Amino acid sequence: MDLIFAEATPPGRGGVSVIRLSGAGSRVAAEALVGVLEHPRTAYLRQLTEQGEPIDTVLAMWFQEGASFTGEEVAELHVHGAPVVVRRVSQALAHLGARVADPGEFTRRAFLNGRMDLAEIEGLGDLLAAETEAQRKLALRAAQGEIAKKVGAWRRLLIEAGALVEVSVDFADEDVPDEIPDRVFELVNELQAELRRELDGFGAAERVRIGFEVAIVGPPNAGKSSLLNKIAAREVAIVSSLAGTTRDVIEVKIDLHGLAVTLLDTAGLRDTEETIEAIGIARARERAEQAELRIHLSDEGLPVADLWKPGDFVVQGKADLQKPLTKLAVSASDGSGIEDLLLALHEELIDRIAHAGVVSHERQRVELEDAVEALNNLHVLPVELVAESLRRAGSCLDRLLGTIGAEDYLDVIFSSFCIGK
Repeated sequence: MDLIFAEATPPGRGGVSVIRLSGAGSRVAAEALVGVLEHPRTAYLRQLTEQGEPIDTVLAMWFQEGASFTGEEVAELHVHGAPVVVRRVSQALAHLGARVADPGEFTRRAFLNGRMDLAEIEGLGDLLAAETEAQRKLALRAAQGEIAKKVGAWRRLLIEAGALVEVSVDFADEDVPDEIPDRVFELVNELQAELRRELDGFGAAERVRIGFEVAIVGPPNAGKSSLLNKIAAREVAIVSSLAGTTRDVIEVKIDLHGLAVTLLDTAGLRDTEETIEAIGIARARERAEQAELRIHLSDEGLPVADLWKPGDFVVQGKADLQKPLTKLAVSASDGSGIEDLLLALHEELIDRIAHAGVVSHERQRVELEDAVEALNNLHVLPVELVAESLRRAGSCLDRLLGTIGAEDYLDVIFSSFCIGK
């Protein structure tokens, strides 16, 4: 493969910038600029020069093939974090025949060289994009190979079941029963139960990864926009005494005690003949129905009947001006009750993710579903088809980790990675 390089730290001014090289000749290229680097995994303080011209004082190190992130020979140059220094060092590396890496190319090479499986790479991508503590924890579990550990345990069940079936097929003429042993079905039932348990936790895990949507719904002038502004601590939505001010759905992302939540401020729900407002109300209803949860806000503390679902919150607004009629009453003017609302919301969402699994991508869910489907109704199949069904289930698990059939996913996955990773 080509010798590639990229800045592995965020571009811009900083204390230190790390320029990473990967591929055959990484050590030679680094040594051409900083001198001999005798031992791997050892940092050397050196003057970096090109054709005798000093460029910077750097820390330089290299990693042997098979003992680096990408699996290839890798070198790193820790330079001072000035954009002009990074540009100058990059020019020097280009003169040596290296090229700038594509987005995600370092991680792609780690996958191709067997250093990471596809599920770990998806977890790494999620980790790089994580904004909340819950997202970090979920992504780290995947990036550290928890899915691969589960797949390993599932495959052991398949292998044992498959071996018993093969005995029935290959030695049918010998002193071995030609019926499928009961142990096969015990193993398959155990495996299906574990797969279904992981699938049951998929929805919650996906919500942790991409975040929850919570819609604030209610009649006009209920204080929805004011509540959103108060929670966001900034003027996100226009607030007016005129009914129908909010026409489109306004979104605000917040970190709710470690959970990613997008609050939706929606148009006041009422009958109207005004065309633009009617479009806004239709959009409000659509987004509210799709949201994981709704906050029903009104002066009277009443829900929007046709939008209410179990787990929703019914909240009375303008609590500073009237006697509380509901358990949750808030005031956007003085902030009273808002913290109680957010804590209650957090508790509800925590309950919903209590049984979250580690599988959180649709691609992964589909492979698990296919594996479960392959194992259905084995008790009515002839022994040869049972063996084939077990192999199909194993192929689904292999695709989950990218052992086979990964090519269709690579470009999509790495398109979201930054250059340098």
